[in-house]
Amino acid sequence: MLEVRGLSKTFQSGGLLRQGQSKKAVDDVSFHLQASETLAIVGESGSGKSTTARLAMRLIDSDAGQIFWQGNDVTQVKGRALRLQRHQIQMVFQDPFASLNPRMRIWESVAEGLRVHRPDMNKQQRRDAVADALQQCGLNANIMQRYPHQFSGGQRQRIGIARALIVKPKVLVLDEPVSALDVSVQAQILNLLKELQKTSNLAYLFISHDLSVIQHIADRVLVMFDGKVVEQGNVKDVFSHPQHDYTRELLAARPITHPSQRINL
Repeated sequence: MLEVRGLSKTFQSGGLLRQGQSKKAVDDVSFHLQASETLAIVGESGSGKSTTARLAMRLIDSDAGQIFWQGNDVTQVKGRALRLQRHQIQMVFQDPFASLNPRMRIWESVAEGLRVHRPDMNKQQRRDAVADALQQCGLNANIMQRYPHQFSGGQRQRIGIARALIVKPKVLVLDEPVSALDVSVQAQILNLLKELQKTSNLAYLFISHDLSVIQHIADRVLVMFDGKVVEQGNVKDVFSHPQHDYTRELLAARPITHPSQRINL
């Protein structure tokens, strides 16, 4: 479905960087994502995992490397061709409140993608599609006239997922989608994502620093440190037999809730 080869990105001075400084956020990263699977990217803050996801989606342009969608090189595509790509790859962001416009009613926010990708639909058709997407995410259609501040964090994230699903993508890029939620709500959202994956044959690129979440939802994992991939493989294999020192450190630092989670360092 999605493949990236040798992606690299350097940010110049600005933000937290002083004048003349630069930071190589992503350094020669390669991976592939197959249909209906979940590939997780894990690493501490600043490891480059979120930048990698944004590069793969073409939200920012890479300095080097290639991006392939279903075998086609889309690294340099622009305009209509890029919109068609984004129709099939959608993103769910970390903060479910910041990602929703507080001035827009829920139905308007969820329907936004349809106005771009389905201009042939009339207003009533868009409202019907919004109702279906909300119900698919466990929400009642009667919430459509409300505003984001009237909902809990978990409900807002369900709304964010519905907004991504409404254009019927094949891949969802999930950037820390449960890290801002309470533990009990995290489990609900993760179970929802797993159910949606089964019913809609979705592939997930799942960004997280939480190893317990990754162990629960992912098929394969890619470990990043300082912009580079240091280890990747099947989740069970990487978690039970980590090969890189950094992966061992990540696993050793996570909370141990059961003796079976212990690894030999």
